[in-house]
Amino acid sequence: MHMDRTDQDWIEELGAEGTPRNEALSALRGVLVSRLRRAFQGRAGADDSLLEDAVQQALIKVLENLDRFRGKSRFTTWASSIAVRETLTELRRRHRMDVSLDRLLEEEKGAPVILDRNVGPLDRAARGAIEETLLRIMNTALTSRQRTALLAELHGVPLDEIGRRLGSNRNAIYKLTHDARKRLRAELESVGYTADDLLTQDERR
Repeated sequence: MHMDRTDQDWIEELGAEGTPRNEALSALRGVLVSRLRRAFQGRAGADDSLLEDAVQQALIKVLENLDRFRGKSRFTTWASSIAVRETLTELRRRHRMDVSLDRLLEEEKGAPVILDRNVGPLDRAARGAIEETLLRIMNTALTSRQRTALLAELHGVPLDEIGRRLGSNRNAIYKLTHDARKRLRAELESVGYTADDLLTQDERR
């Protein structure tokens, strides 16, 4: 039981190898998850998934900084403070991602970067025409879900994060954006643009 461990026990077991370390890590994980749930109860976004991620990061930092524990508080209190900081960091990160994606969808004015930007001045007018057509097609030929996922991906939002926002998973989001790009390309080609006019994400990979 973790309540039987002294501060020195925690340090020695976490600094050991094999079973002692694994058992101490498991016990400490339980302590941290329990304390975070109480500390962040009712906090928007602080679900079990986020707390588990924060605890995992906290455990890594605890192991990396065992030699910095000075005994000014109980070991579990010190470890809990690290877990709280990790939780706050993850909450801020997810909030920024949410705001960034919301703003992206609200403020998107230009065509996503799936067209060849390596063109000369004489081709800019033609490129502008393609982009105008592309935006119109995105708003009419794609589902709202496809457009959301594609815009987010093309602006660098990780697939896992897109999946979290859309209540899906990485593989499903990959297929969603892949199908969206194929639909865009087909629609553009149907109005007279050829493959030479386009540069899709798949061709970059």
